[in-house]
Amino acid sequence: MIRMATDVGGTFTDLVAWNEADGSLTVAKDLTTVQDQSGGVLSTIELSGIDPTTVAEFVHGGTTVINAITERKGVRTALVTTRGFRDVLAIGRGNRPDLYNLHFDPPRPFVPRKWRFEITERIGADGEVVTPMDVTELEEIAAACRRGGIEAIAITFLHSYRNPAHEQACAARLAELLPDVAITESSGFTREWREFERTSTAVLNAYVQPIIHRYFDRLEARLREQGVSAPLQAMQSNGGTTSFAHARKHPLTLVESGPAAGVNGAVVVGRAAELPDIIAFDVGGTTAKCSLIRGGMATVNTDYWIEKTRQHPGYPVKAPVVDIVEVGAGGGSIARIGSDGRLRVGPQSAGAEPGPACYGRGGTEPTVTDSKLLTGVLDVASFSGGRINLSVEKATQAMQPIADALKVSIVEAAASVIRLAEANMINALKLVSVQRGHDPRDFAMLAYGGGGAMHAATLARELGTRELVIPQYPGLFSAWGMLATAPRHDLVRTTPMDADSSASADLQAVLDDLAAEAARYFAGSGPERPLNLTARLELRYHGQEHTVPVPVDARNVDLAALIEAFHAAHERAYTFRLDGTRVEIIQFHLAAEQATTLPQILPVDPAGRDAGLAQTGERAVHFCEDGMRTTTVMDRTLLPVDQEMPGPAIVIEPTATTLILPGQTYRMDSLGLLHIRESDQAR
Repeated sequence: MIRMATDVGGTFTDLVAWNEADGSLTVAKDLTTVQDQSGGVLSTIELSGIDPTTVAEFVHGGTTVINAITERKGVRTALVTTRGFRDVLAIGRGNRPDLYNLHFDPPRPFVPRKWRFEITERIGADGEVVTPMDVTELEEIAAACRRGGIEAIAITFLHSYRNPAHEQACAARLAELLPDVAITESSGFTREWREFERTSTAVLNAYVQPIIHRYFDRLEARLREQGVSAPLQAMQSNGGTTSFAHARKHPLTLVESGPAAGVNGAVVVGRAAELPDIIAFDVGGTTAKCSLIRGGMATVNTDYWIEKTRQHPGYPVKAPVVDIVEVGAGGGSIARIGSDGRLRVGPQSAGAEPGPACYGRGGTEPTVTDSKLLTGVLDVASFSGGRINLSVEKATQAMQPIADALKVSIVEAAASVIRLAEANMINALKLVSVQRGHDPRDFAMLAYGGGGAMHAATLARELGTRELVIPQYPGLFSAWGMLATAPRHDLVRTTPMDADSSASADLQAVLDDLAAEAARYFAGSGPERPLNLTARLELRYHGQEHTVPVPVDARNVDLAALIEAFHAAHERAYTFRLDGTRVEIIQFHLAAEQATTLPQILPVDPAGRDAGLAQTGERAVHFCEDGMRTTTVMDRTLLPVDQEMPGPAIVIEPTATTLILPGQTYRMDSLGLLHIRESDQAR
């Protein structure tokens, strides 16, 4: 049985296939086909040499959703909402990050005001009908949408998270009037409160729904033509998979599918290496992502923002997403001199087309990848397994304007680009660790992605992590993480209640209802498999705005233990507790995961491995602060097991290049994981 996963990134499309019978892995990598991403998927299958008819399970993830949103390539979308709430989408929240900026440019709504319609209806905060819905008003709205060429409609009514009846009736009538228009009900996507956030979520889901529907239809058709008859699964942002059919209706659940898969893979590697506390670090072609794993568990939140920065509030999404911090710093990030004469790197990326200048595909602007080539880290001939011959000449031409502006040599200009890119990356790493009260010295860093292993040694040193670990196939790690993923469904419901002696039965009833809904979701989705249920409740003291999450036993909640756990969690988060104060339960979050066989990390065969054989040569490398150093070049496939060696060194493999700094040591363990430490930490 072969399980196959493909991950479409901004620059490369990756494939990893696992043979359950013997545990072997087959990998492939090719440039992303930007205009039709399914082309890159089919290309990697062909490169892998795997017979498509032997694939028993296929998992797919990528950047299609987030790219459609950030590049504003979704469809013309309308919004139908409760009368009087037409402008919620534009008003947003007052707690923007750049609060005192008098020249603040607010986020532009994805639905212009002329396509935001109101309808007579009202549900109360308790879920009771206050004003019945006037369905006849929808005929005029439908006519306006037809004339305006609307392709998708979002429906968000006040308090529909408590009672979705009006939204469901509205969606049914609009489906009759506009059968070719995609319709998203906010209550069909999320049952959480917060009017603005729910509206934003419904609009963004509608905005990309036809795009993803057409893409998945095209991808499925091409896979079937090639002979793939296996069930098709989509990687979700919550760290689990779902069917293509569900993903077509809820595409926003895929917004961070690739990065979430990488975090899943980090959890599996951490368990195998007995490293429960990890900072996962992923550098791709466009962005760098990081996430904190504690006790072998990743955190899944339902508060996520697209395009949020220190100056921009972004667009909120109420969807379960693995807790990830992302910055626009990747291998394709473009370096330029700003109007103020200062060097800047990213967030603009050269992507796959035309790509970095050194790819020789038409790119003329200098990128981080060009900088790594010019400083000697990347090898001209062995990059991407030798499938892309890098051009030092084109990289030099692209970097020349930067060098001229800074009045330095080409190599020093490239080193400056790397320093600035890594400064952006370290800020993201500190956001998930230091700024959340975690000491990086208590964590190992696991670096992956096409560029993670090139930057991680410098970042781990600056952050002070215990050690740095580079997994096998780091450039394909997110695709491998998709194989380490089970079908999952998250259910979140806002149901406020007091956490007093009378609440036990009510709160257990809510959890039981969510568990029954999860069972219905998985019914008929293939062979029946046990469901693993995990739950957490969001609690607060009476009068507070914020809540604190507390894990509970989904099948048997101990109320007294829950309240004590909340007091302790509140004290950890805010340094105080208010024993005896009224406690409220606000939200229920149940995650249901089907039991699945996950790939095992098999021990490497030590035979034929030798440090002398592994060394392929030496070359001069510029190490930024450490200057130019003669550096050994090692073939990872021939590294000996458990032999500690000194840096500086470059470890090459087909999907990544690992850089070890002067003053660091490295060794490969029996699982094939590369461990890098500072010399005074070496064991």
